Amino acid sequence: MRNTPSPYNRLPRRDFLKQTAAQVLTGTAVAGILQSQHGLQAGEDSKAKSKPAAAYQLGAFTKSFQDMPIPDVCRAFQSIGLDGLDLTVRPKGHILPENAEQELPQACAAAKEAGVKILFLTTMIDEPDKNAERILATAREQGIDRVKIGYYRYKTFGTLAQQLKETTKKIGKVAKLCQKYEILPCVHVHSNAFLPSHGTQLYQLIQDYSPQEVGAYVDMLHMVKEGSGDGWRQGLDLLAPWIALCAVKNFSWERGEGRDKHGHQKWEVKTVPVADGISPIPDYVAALRKLGYEGTFSLHSEYKGRHSWKELSTQECLDQTAVDAKYFRSLWS
Repeated sequence: MRNTPSPYNRLPRRDFLKQTAAQVLTGTAVAGILQSQHGLQAGEDSKAKSKPAAAYQLGAFTKSFQDMPIPDVCRAFQSIGLDGLDLTVRPKGHILPENAEQELPQACAAAKEAGVKILFLTTMIDEPDKNAERILATAREQGIDRVKIGYYRYKTFGTLAQQLKETTKKIGKVAKLCQKYEILPCVHVHSNAFLPSHGTQLYQLIQDYSPQEVGAYVDMLHMVKEGSGDGWRQGLDLLAPWIALCAVKNFSWERGEGRDKHGHQKWEVKTVPVADGISPIPDYVAALRKLGYEGTFSLHSEYKGRHSWKELSTQECLDQTAVDAKYFRSLWS
């Protein structure tokens, strides 16, 4: 199943297939690949030092804005200069899976009217089923070419190797369904008891799939939380051909209340503004630019609930998102 595409620039599956077919018909496929490889080798060092600002799209995750109707979210995001929405289509999401056929076209129309886009969907698709078919078919009709799929949990200690094999197969089944609709399923890196919990583990899970079959959804918080020294960067290095989405967020460690039964101090992770946390966002951006990533970013703005450094209202979340967006864009300019 695995291909060997140019490792630092990837196309959505439908565009990749069209381009490949066109090259084969004109007899230029081999020449194009060789030229691309030569360009990467010859320009790698200079690109890292003087690469011009790459094309990218910056949106925000709608989880913290689900108390607003989607048209209002579209207008609010446009007002702070975002390109679009990372829209939740999942249980307890902005759109419930069973309502996708009716409500997703309405959301896309509202986005267009507001001057933004539905950049991608955050779903809980973890296996082929009727809801997955419903979401994917509607997304294709609306021109959405990628989705974040659901999560797989790490369970019994001592059986991780077998769990990784099983999870790889599960991802493959979802990928096969997504191919039917020419949509790229993206696997998110999420710390703690998730598979994958870090970048190297995601590489283990998807290395036998081509970047046109499965995408990597890298994360500036979770990858640094699990690999704060250099693990996050090594994960990006391994995942380079597959990177299709990137979450922008940051965190800090805070002393928790009390100690455990052994007398050990408790610690908690809190989501903080992008410029204020432990994750070295400028270094992360520099690594992505060195890899030639020119894709979609999602500001997660998870500033509600116990995991946030401060409980913000929806309007305060929007205000902080505007601050985060301005900071992030300054790094990419």
